[in-house]
Amino acid sequence: MEKRINKYLSEIGYCSRRAADKLIEQGRVTVNGKVPEMGTKISENDRVAVDGKPVGEPDEERIYLAFNKPVGIVCTTDTRVEKNNIIDFINYPVRIFPIGRLDKPSEGLILLTNDGDIVNKILRARNHHEKEYIVRVNKPITPDFLHRMRNGIPILGTVTRKCEVEQTGKNEFRIILTQGLNRQIRRMCEYLGYRVTRLKRIRIMNISLDIPTGKYRPLTEREFSELQELIKDSSKTHE
Repeated sequence: MEKRINKYLSEIGYCSRRAADKLIEQGRVTVNGKVPEMGTKISENDRVAVDGKPVGEPDEERIYLAFNKPVGIVCTTDTRVEKNNIIDFINYPVRIFPIGRLDKPSEGLILLTNDGDIVNKILRARNHHEKEYIVRVNKPITPDFLHRMRNGIPILGTVTRKCEVEQTGKNEFRIILTQGLNRQIRRMCEYLGYRVTRLKRIRIMNISLDIPTGKYRPLTEREFSELQELIKDSSKTHE
């Protein structure tokens, strides 16, 4: 059965479809030794390689890690570009990639895996998966700030979804988001005249941060089964 290369790379857990499209655009993917065009379909007998290395061991063990990302580490799988990238930092023996991202100046929980299917399901924002953060800002928080953060801020041509915000200190608050706009919390605060001085993600869905900075651990069986339950209604990414 034929399938597009980006779908194939996602299904075998090599990377997400979006990342696969980038690899194809950059000419880093070959099929039977030749660089394919976008949208090329392959069959099971075709030999696919990335950067000259063959891929396609679909039966390899699935890895699911929780990692406490330090400030300064970049969530990219392109190890040629950034020396402080997450893949080199963790240096895991099997190829894995982050699910979503955390800004370079942000810290806290990020999940990594080699299962492309679960990445696609989790990244679909319309599934409204919760992510929880502790945020410190450069000046005291006011009731008006909390009210406006909870009820939607106009950024990036849209208005942010209503969310839960609770003050936890004079300059600190906890926020639970169900969407993932680019630099969303920082942009929301900037709109209200505040600057984020520390941003830490402490939970993704049912998985809470419980490990020291710079360390990782496998998801527990319970966490994984709960996660599967939460995303079971997520449709896979469509073409």
